Amino acid sequence: MAKLLVKLQRYFRRKPVRFFTLLALYLAAGSLVFLHSGFAGEPTVTGTQRGPGAGEGPGLPYLGVMQLSRGFKAAAATMPDGGRRHGPWFKSTSKEPAERTKAGDHGSNRSRVLRARSGREKEEDRARYIGCYVDNTRLRTLRGVSFFDYKKMTVFRCQDNCAERGYLYAGLEFGAECYCGHKIQASNASESECNMACKGERSNICGGVNRLSIYRLELAQESARRYGSAIFRGCFRRPDNISIALPISQIMLNMSVDKCVDFCTEKEYPLSALAGTTCRCGFPTTLFTLHEREDEQLCAQKCAGEEFESCGTTEYLLVYQTQVQDNRCMDRRFLPTRAKQLVALASFPGAGNTWARHLIELATGFYTGSYYFDGSLYNKGFKGERDHWRSGRTICIKTHESGQKEIESFDSAILLIRNPYKALMAEFNRKYGGHIGFAAHAHWKGKEWPEFVANYAPWWATHTLDWLRYGKKVLVVHFEDLKRDLFIQLQRMVGLLGITACEDRLLCVEGQKDGNFKRSGLRKLEYDPYTPEMRKMISGYIKTVDTALKLQNLSGVPDDYYPR
Repeated sequence: MAKLLVKLQRYFRRKPVRFFTLLALYLAAGSLVFLHSGFAGEPTVTGTQRGPGAGEGPGLPYLGVMQLSRGFKAAAATMPDGGRRHGPWFKSTSKEPAERTKAGDHGSNRSRVLRARSGREKEEDRARYIGCYVDNTRLRTLRGVSFFDYKKMTVFRCQDNCAERGYLYAGLEFGAECYCGHKIQASNASESECNMACKGERSNICGGVNRLSIYRLELAQESARRYGSAIFRGCFRRPDNISIALPISQIMLNMSVDKCVDFCTEKEYPLSALAGTTCRCGFPTTLFTLHEREDEQLCAQKCAGEEFESCGTTEYLLVYQTQVQDNRCMDRRFLPTRAKQLVALASFPGAGNTWARHLIELATGFYTGSYYFDGSLYNKGFKGERDHWRSGRTICIKTHESGQKEIESFDSAILLIRNPYKALMAEFNRKYGGHIGFAAHAHWKGKEWPEFVANYAPWWATHTLDWLRYGKKVLVVHFEDLKRDLFIQLQRMVGLLGITACEDRLLCVEGQKDGNFKRSGLRKLEYDPYTPEMRKMISGYIKTVDTALKLQNLSGVPDDYYPR
C-alpha cells in the first residue's frame, strides 16, 4: 500500500494539472451531493378538501382557514433580506405557462371598438377613457411631449410615459402615435372614427386618422406630475388666513409656473401656489393641509406669461411642490430609553414594508429596526438596520417571518397586507433586479416566474393567517389604503407605536412620502404575466384571507383585490 501511494505521489508531481483536475471533480461531486440533500420534497397542505364554492387555491380549504399555517411554511424558504431561512427550497412541479393565444381576425370596426372598451375597463386603475377627439397636425389637441412607435405602441405604454412626465392626459393616434398634455383643446368625434388597432396590441384601439383616443390619468403617480423640477399637488380653495398659511407672496404680471416655482425655491419654501398674477409660498400646515382637492377646471385660468399653462385664480390656487426639502420631519434618532415592548412591522415580501418604515421614521422621528440585516437599506439611511432586533433602540421591527415562535416573540404588530398580484410582482422584481430595479424580460418569460408564483403565492396567504392567529395585538393596514389615505392610516400606525404625532409633522411626511425605494413606472410590464391557472389559484387565496379577516371582525380585503 505504501509503495502504491509513493508511486501516485511521484506521478502527480510530474503531472500536477491532472492532480488538480481530479481534485476539482471530487469537490464538485461532493457539492452536488450536499445540494441534493437540501432539496427536500414537495410541500403538502394539511386540512380537509375544499367543498363546492370554496376558494380556488389548490389544496387550500376555503373554510377552516386557520388549518393552513404550517402546510406552506417551506414557501418562505429564502428571505429577501438575507438573514434567516424557514426551510430548504422545495422542488416545483409548475409547468411552463401556456403560450398566449394570438388575436385572430378583428372583424368590423364596431367589434374592435367593443373589444377596446373592455380593455379600457381593465386600465381604470391607472386611467379613465375620456373619448375620441379630433386632432389637427398644425394645432395639436394635446400639446405636451409626443413619441411614436410604429411597431410596439400600446395603450399602457402611452399612459405610463405621459404619467411619468407629469401630464394629465394621454392620447393615442394612428395606431402608433402617443401625445401628452394638461388640457384637451379640441372637440369630440364619433367613437367609430377611432378605429385603428394599436401596433403593439391589436386588441385595443389607438385612435384613427387625425383622431385621438384620450385617457385621463386619474390615478397616475401624483409625485410624477411635474413642470420642470416641480411636483404638481393640485387645485385648492384659497385658505381663510392666507397671509399666515402662505406667508411669502409676490405679484408677477408675467406669471408662469416656472417663475413662481423659481421664486419659492429661492425663498426656500416647499410649496409654490399660483393665484392668478400672485405667487405665494409656504409649508403644508393645519391651515393649508392639501387634503381637499378641487376640480382642476376651477384653476384653469391661462397664465399671463405662458399660453398653454394654467395659473389659478384669486379664489382657487394651483399648488406645486418645489425641490426645497421640508425639514420639519427629517430628524431621526434612536429611542432615548430601551423600549419595553417589541412591535413588529410585519408583511409579506413586496408588500411595501420598506416604504412603511420610511413613513414611520419620518412621522415619529425614531429609527426602525429589522429582523434581518440589509446593507443596501443601511446605506440608504435606515440606521436601525445594524441593531439587533431585540436591542430596544428602535420604534418597530421589520419582519417577514410567519412562524408561531417568531410571531409570539413580539408584543404587538402592524400587519401590512397588499394585493397579492402586485406584491408578487414587486418581490419578483426585487429578487431579480434589486430594491428599485426590475427583473429581466427573460426571467418573466422563463421558468423563474411560474416557479416563483407557485412557491410564493401560498405564502402570501399563510403569512396573514399566521399573524392573525398567533399575533397578540395586531393592527391590520392595507397597502392600498395607506397609499390612498396616508394621513389617516399613518395616524393609526403611529398610535399603535405609542407616539403622539404632531399634525404638522404628518403633513410634512405627505410631501416626502416616496423615499429612496420607489420604482420608476417606465419599465413596467406591458402585459399581464399571470396565466388563468395562476389567477384561479391566487383568487382562492384571496378568498381565504378575506374570510379570515372577517372572522376577526375586521373589514375584508379591498375590492381591487378581485380585478382579474
